[in-house]
Amino acid sequence: MDAVRLIGASRCALMRSGDASGTMAEAWQAHALAQAIGSRLAVSGPPELRGEALGLTELAGRGCGILGAPVLDVGSMRAARLTDLGDARLALVELGGLLAEVGIALVGVGCGAVDEAMYWQCMEAIDAADESRDRVLEMLRRLAVRDQEPA
Repeated sequence: MDAVRLIGASRCALMRSGDASGTMAEAWQAHALAQAIGSRLAVSGPPELRGEALGLTELAGRGCGILGAPVLDVGSMRAARLTDLGDARLALVELGGLLAEVGIALVGVGCGAVDEAMYWQCMEAIDAADESRDRVLEMLRRLAVRDQEPA
């Protein structure tokens, strides 16, 4: 499945997640998808994006580690279904939006956390999502610069 469709599915699932554990599971899915997209860009994306893409892979992996993997079968892992990056620019725009939405959703979970450990878990996952989004925005900036250079 292409990246944009998977990101759309993640956005819908995040909006539908009703409780803290569901939101945290969807945040993990989003981080895993960002990690997969970063890996794909690092290996086969435009050369000017490869360094930032590696950084995205590392940061998104940190987000997954902070949240801990939810109990999912392999078929339920959206990142495992990534087969095509498609239009890199569009995928990055959509991924940036997803990561922003993840941060907002985790703020809600963190504010309603029943214990301090969950609160700090949310804060660290928000930080990872924000830093990942910064990498995405930098890749979009680099694409824009590349497109403005004379051929």
